[in-house]
Amino acid sequence: MTEWWALFYGLVQGITEFLPISSSGHLALIPFFFELKDPGVVFDLMMHLGTALAILVYFKRDVSRLFKGVSDFITRKNQHSVERLFAINFSIATIASVFLILVIKDFALDYGRNSTFIAFNLMFFGILMYIADRKIPQGLSMETSSQSKISLLVGASQALAIFPGVSRSGVTITAGRISGLSRLEASRFSFLLSLPIIFASVLYKSKEIIQSNELATTAVNVGHIAIGVTVSFIVGILTIHYFLKFLAKVGLGIYTIYRVILGVIILSIANF
Repeated sequence: MTEWWALFYGLVQGITEFLPISSSGHLALIPFFFELKDPGVVFDLMMHLGTALAILVYFKRDVSRLFKGVSDFITRKNQHSVERLFAINFSIATIASVFLILVIKDFALDYGRNSTFIAFNLMFFGILMYIADRKIPQGLSMETSSQSKISLLVGASQALAIFPGVSRSGVTITAGRISGLSRLEASRFSFLLSLPIIFASVLYKSKEIIQSNELATTAVNVGHIAIGVTVSFIVGILTIHYFLKFLAKVGLGIYTIYRVILGVIILSIANF
């Protein structure tokens, strides 16, 4: 890998992480389209670290309120505060994600990066997203009441994003819209929900990398990772800002069209 390819990976991650078109699917497809050596899951995960940092910066007030809610829950203060209710719903969703990820992760690592499987995920979950987006929101909020059923559904759906092509933001926004959340409410909860999973994965994988010296056996070095993370962070902040504005006006249909077209292209090339 060169510095320019590392920059390109960061650019792709920064754009696609927050658009419901699957960042992991696009990262896995770069070697497929450009005949590069696949940098692997570790490098992809580090690109996700850059966009996780973008979420922390852009939603810093929400993150602060989340920590306050956790504190209220632990100390049993402010029993009905919006921060406490949000922290409870957030925790339920995170636990559901972690549990299901542990169940399916081995299968995903063995078969998830197959181009045909990615194409299927892009199309199927893209169409499901369009159907869910047509649902009229019920005015529900993850901060004003206990929404354990919604939290479980959104959390469980996030685990499916371990398969490239599903799209973490796409499938969690879909679950939120099916449950009656507005586009913006579903998007905000979706973005914040990614933080525990990404940071936990980076910490877990970092220990594994150090023990196995995995980077020494790949074409990726620390400099490439630093470039990719920096670019994905900067581009990620811009993408969040403009995606939320665009989403409120247009909806998710245009992303479904993109996903279906990309899926058809992948299948055509794979079977050529």
